[in-house]
This record gives sequence, C-alpha cells and structure tokens, in this order.
Amino acid sequence: MADTAAMHPDDPSRRDFIHVAAAAGAAGAVAAVAWPMIDQMEPSSDVLALSSIEQDISKVALGQEITIKWQGKPVFVRHRTPKEIAEAVAVDHDPAEFNSLRDKQTDAERVKPGKSEWLILVGICTHLGCVPTFGQGDYGGWLCPCHGSQYDTSGRIRKGPAPLNLAVPDYAFLSDTKVKIG
Repeated sequence: MADTAAMHPDDPSRRDFIHVAAAAGAAGAVAAVAWPMIDQMEPSSDVLALSSIEQDISKVALGQEITIKWQGKPVFVRHRTPKEIAEAVAVDHDPAEFNSLRDKQTDAERVKPGKSEWLILVGICTHLGCVPTFGQGDYGGWLCPCHGSQYDTSGRIRKGPAPLNLAVPDYAFLSDTKVKIG
C-alpha cells in the first residue's frame, strides 16, 4: 500500500496545521516587537513620583501667594483676601462683565466649595507659556509681562492675547492646612 500523504499532497488537515502554526508564529513575533514600544510609553518612576504633591499651607498668610513646582510647572497657591474674592464674585453677578469674559467660568467653578479663600492655579500664561506676576494690571490679578495678558483675581483672562484662563489643576484639601495637587 502506498503512503496516503504522498498520494494527496494537498491534504487539508496538513495545510490547516501549517497555516495555524505560521499565524501563531507571526503573532508571537508581532507581540515581541510591539511590547518594548508599548512599554516605553509608560511614565518613568521619577515622573510618577511627581504626579501628585502635598503642600502645607498653614504658613501662607492672608493676601500671600506661594509658588510650588508640580510636574515641572509653577503652581500658584494664593490665600485670597475678602476684597479679592468680592472682586471675582462681582464679575459673576454682573451680566455685562461676565459676558465679556473670553473663557467663561464663575469664581465658584475655579475654587473648592467652602474654601473660596484658596485659589490654586497653574502659573503658566495660556498665550505663550510665560509666568505671570501677581498684583499688576487693570484687574488686580496676574499680568504676563511678555505680551500683556491680564488675569483677574480668579485667574480669568480679561485682556491681552491669551485665549484661556489660567488652568486650575486637580487638587483636594486633605485638612485645613494641607492640600494635595494632582
């Protein structure tokens, strides 16, 4: 009797096995090449360590601002005075003033409920990334000295080329004297 495989070189079961084995080998090769590329996109341990920071704010006096570094960016932590809060809230209640805002946000949207005396902002101008300074300009808030963008006491853009308000990072109060940013 003759060998049946020699008589039927196109045996379907043998062809299927070769196709499955080749596909499995190709999938393994793709995974072996793709894994290092995908794995390198994970943040490094030093970046993860900076993903959130805790700051003691007990020594920040009323009307004072501290600047801390978070993820390589300056973050302003401002202990606002009642006058600064009143100026920011007044804009919210004046329809003409509020409608003149380029990036419409109320003061309440920019602070935590019950903690309106604390304003926490990423201290980077939304125009070209300069660092604005406080207490200058027409609105009593921040002024970007490079191109003249002016922000109010809530960090909202009021005048100049910046298109957006100063960003509010994700933050939470851990206690009355400690805030976690990030």
